[in-house]
Amino acid sequence: MTLPASAYQDAAAAIRARCDLTPRWAIVLGSGLGPLADHVEVSAEFAYEDLPHFPRSTAVGHAGRLLLGRLEGQAVVVMQGRFHLYEGWSPQQTAMPIRVMHALGARSLVVTNAAGGLNPQMQVGDPMVITDQINLMFQNPLIGPNDDALGPRFPDMSQPYDPAYGETAKAAARRGDFACHAGVYAGMLGPTYETRAEYRMLRRLGASAAGMSTVPEVIAARHAGMRVLGISTVTNVCNPDALGETSGQEVVDAASNASSKLLAMVTAVIRSAG
Repeated sequence: MTLPASAYQDAAAAIRARCDLTPRWAIVLGSGLGPLADHVEVSAEFAYEDLPHFPRSTAVGHAGRLLLGRLEGQAVVVMQGRFHLYEGWSPQQTAMPIRVMHALGARSLVVTNAAGGLNPQMQVGDPMVITDQINLMFQNPLIGPNDDALGPRFPDMSQPYDPAYGETAKAAARRGDFACHAGVYAGMLGPTYETRAEYRMLRRLGASAAGMSTVPEVIAARHAGMRVLGISTVTNVCNPDALGETSGQEVVDAASNASSKLLAMVTAVIRSAG
């Protein structure tokens, strides 16, 4: 489903009607990572179903709320829950909130997710700064007519994640004395978790973590010229030679338990960009 530019403006206008805060940062909180929103000084809160053209969040661990407020003194707009292709939404719909947050004024994006760790050195609860991505969803939110007001027809994706933001996030992990990895995120369609053969394939492709989100959002953000920090929280270790079963609730619980690490990294980046 291709959305007209008016859809993004309609949603942004509905938000502005209740809150005149102009956010500098957009933050997307993935599965189980919603508690970070507790640290936002909230000025306004919106249920997704109250915003025009917004999809509905149906995934486990996604509250389905948009918050405007301040974090570390910076104006932010926060998605407490996101939309996934496996829920039946189109790539354009999954990326729509990024367009709306950009229309509100956000020029930097923090995107977080829960992911399966492919690096044998990873442990459950470890964060990973995303340095690059592989789109194995084989779908793209930019397919269809291009609106030049939103971005160029052929946007460059040679560096989707901002290196300076990533270095600041890793430095925060060192100060906090907790493990932090850096690597490539593979976006999978889902909703099934991967097979042993798929995990082996992902390792050979150079992926360090795999999940079912993030890629369409980052494509839309870079199309709009936004700087992006991406952080995955490892919620299950994907060893194809000793693979256990994984449930959605286990993923949410593991991410929630690691949210303090995420908070330290995100707030460090926001402070540094002051």
